[in-house]
Amino acid sequence: MATLSFLSLSSSPSSFLHQNAIISTTTTTKTLHLRNLTMPIIKSMSVPTPAPPLTQDELKKLAAEKAVDSVKSGMVLGLGTGSTAAFAVSRIGELLSSGKLSNIIGIPTSKRTFEQATSLGIPLSVLDDHPRIDLAIDGADEVDLDLNLVKGRGGALLREKMVEAASDKFIVIVDETKLVEGLGGSGLAMPVEVVQFCWKYNSGRLQEMFKELGCEAKLRLEGDGKTPYVTDNSNFIVDLYFKTPIKDADAAGRAISALEGVVEHGLFLDMASEVIIAGKSGVSVKAK
Repeated sequence: MATLSFLSLSSSPSSFLHQNAIISTTTTTKTLHLRNLTMPIIKSMSVPTPAPPLTQDELKKLAAEKAVDSVKSGMVLGLGTGSTAAFAVSRIGELLSSGKLSNIIGIPTSKRTFEQATSLGIPLSVLDDHPRIDLAIDGADEVDLDLNLVKGRGGALLREKMVEAASDKFIVIVDETKLVEGLGGSGLAMPVEVVQFCWKYNSGRLQEMFKELGCEAKLRLEGDGKTPYVTDNSNFIVDLYFKTPIKDADAAGRAISALEGVVEHGLFLDMASEVIIAGKSGVSVKAK
C-alpha cells in the first residue's frame, strides 16, 4: 500500500474529487493530496514450461495400452515377448485384477512372458489346448511400409511366430523408431534360429546368401560376450546384419527356410493385421 503526495502542481483554479484524489486550491498554491491510493500490482507473466518429450518406454506403453483396448472378456490371447509386449501383458493383468476383464486365457510366447503373466494372475494355456487364438499382441523390431516385420531380437521368434500365425488378429505395437523403408534397414540384427549342430556351417551359408547386401552373420552371445545365447527351444541364434535393406523379403524368407538346420527366421511377412505406432505427435494406427 503506497501513499503519494505532490506539491506545487500548477493548474487553473479549481477543486474536484476523483476517486481517492482530492485537489484543494487557493489563489497562490495548489496542493494535491492522494489518500489511500492503491497502486496496481503488476504480476510478471510466466511462459508455461513445455512438457519434456516422452521417453521411448512411455511411447511403448501408450501403444501397448491402445492395443489392449481391443481385448474383450472371454478371449484367448497370444501374449508377446519383449519390452513393448510386457506393457501390454501388465495392462491385461491390471484389467483382470480390477474386474474390467474376465475369462481371459493367455498363450505366452516365451518363458519370460509365462513368468510375468503368472505373477499377474493371468490364466495361461498352450496351443495344444487352444489351437485357435482370438487376438495376439506383440512388439516388433522393424516395420516396413507394407506392415511386414522383423522380430526376434528378444530371442523368442519361433514361439512368437507359431502363436501369432494361429491368431485371428495380430496387433503389433511399436514406437516410431521401429519404422523402416525396407526390412533390415535399421542395420540391427535380423535373427535366424538354428540348431546347435554345425551352427558355423549355417552361419557361413547365411552370410554367403546375402553377400550382395553386405550381410554379416554373427552368433548371438550372452552378456558375458563368450557364452552362446540359447533359446527357450535349446537352439542358437545367428544374427544377420545388413548394410543394404532386403530387396525381396518373401524370396529371402523362402531361401533361409530352405537351409537344413534352420529352425525359423525373424521375417514376419503378411502377418500383422494392424500396427499401432506411438510417436511425438501421438498414437496412430495402420491397418491392411
